Amino acid sequence: MADELIIGGCAISSRLITGSGKYRDDSIIPEVLAAAECDVITVALRRVDLDKPAESILRHIPAGKILLPNTSGAKTAANAVRIAKLARAAGCGDWIKIEVIQDQRYLLPDNLETLEATEILAKDGFIVLPYMSPDLSMARRMVSAGAAAVMPLGSPIGSNRGLRTEELVRIMIEDLDIPVIVDAGIGKPSDATRAMELGAAAVLLNTAIASSANPVQMAEAFKHAVKAGRLGYLSGLGNESLSGNASSPLTGFLGD
Repeated sequence: MADELIIGGCAISSRLITGSGKYRDDSIIPEVLAAAECDVITVALRRVDLDKPAESILRHIPAGKILLPNTSGAKTAANAVRIAKLARAAGCGDWIKIEVIQDQRYLLPDNLETLEATEILAKDGFIVLPYMSPDLSMARRMVSAGAAAVMPLGSPIGSNRGLRTEELVRIMIEDLDIPVIVDAGIGKPSDATRAMELGAAAVLLNTAIASSANPVQMAEAFKHAVKAGRLGYLSGLGNESLSGNASSPLTGFLGD
């Protein structure tokens, strides 16, 4: 049986979600997506120009991908709701990643405004994936509000610092009944593997691929890293120990 991720009733085969920003040349995006073998790709609505199709980011995204518009730039729930409805009207579908950020230094999400936007948009039929600071109580509220998945940050957006919120993310994974997708800060393939070993449903990253010297090759590396971490999680990781444990018996050596 295929190990599929289900979000909003939709089966997704790849647990790697990528973004579409920061590339030196957007024309490389189709090649990156092919190497990553991802099904879902995020896009900022402000990069979608329906009046100038030749300049829109959407022309670089192959058919068959699930678009996950994000509300980048929103500072309030009202901003996020407006952007989501514009994305739907522009033909981007019903999936939406809620980003509500007032902090301009660390780009940390405003969980309260995010919760409000989640509730409004879920009632309006959107498949809502809120980007949030990892907080179990707030995540539970977002589940109650109708979130299809929650997306706690690993570290600040674009920082490439890795999974600095591991313990908080682990608690959310163990407690919640909806997918927990680690979003933001994943900088190395090993970071993605670690997130998947914890039991994350998926990882979302952009900067680590787009800012690398070879984005296509890096996309392939992350593809394998996510698969390896997922397989490790499904296999059941061995117990950790503070002392050594021999792999072979220490008695009976050469007849002793």
